[in-house]
Amino acid sequence: MVFFRLAFPLPCCQPKDEARRDPLTGSNRSVSRCQMKVYAQAVFGQAAACLLCLDGFAAAIEVNPTPIQIQVSLDRGKQAAIQHQPPETLYARFGDADSSLPEGFLLTKLGGVSVLAAHMALRGLEPSAADVAYMIEAPTMLVSATIVGESQGFAMNSYMVLDQGGRMIKPITVRADGLADPHATWPESQKFQAKIVAMFRYADFDPKARTTVTIFPAQGGELHVPLNFADIE
Repeated sequence: MVFFRLAFPLPCCQPKDEARRDPLTGSNRSVSRCQMKVYAQAVFGQAAACLLCLDGFAAAIEVNPTPIQIQVSLDRGKQAAIQHQPPETLYARFGDADSSLPEGFLLTKLGGVSVLAAHMALRGLEPSAADVAYMIEAPTMLVSATIVGESQGFAMNSYMVLDQGGRMIKPITVRADGLADPHATWPESQKFQAKIVAMFRYADFDPKARTTVTIFPAQGGELHVPLNFADIE
């Protein structure tokens, strides 16, 4: 519950007419009970607008988004298209693309709605209700990670899990590139980069917990990327 403190007493606590000092001019002015009622209504109207904005704000991965949150995500995607931003910029990204550590993105329900809206807006279209419902009703979240290795087939049969305080969440599906692409940032020593894509059930993990994306390359070892799901929508 959010409380708002009025900057003046309520009209019922005031006499019918009272001389008050104008904060701009410094002169006294008479404020009637009717005027005070108008001021109070204006303040309460602003409070209601603030509550509406708070309801549309997603503070974590939303498993059951509200209609307002869905509309905010649609508007975000449309705005990205108006500003000529690629839909990919709307992904919830993690890691560092300039290092040898994993980097990638999550595609959540609300994130998917924004990406969908951006793709459609770039073509002068809007998502249908069925398209939006498909994204919102999806039972899984996509996690995509890019890793770097020494050979073109290094990522084949790699695996990914989510670690939440020692509890390992396994994906329902996981796919890794069989043949990796050359990595452009290491021209002096040939390295390759490959994608690993996994789908995790929302019902299997805590959408507000600190989480580590853990990748097990087929050639051995582990790669870790810490995340805080509370910062992602």
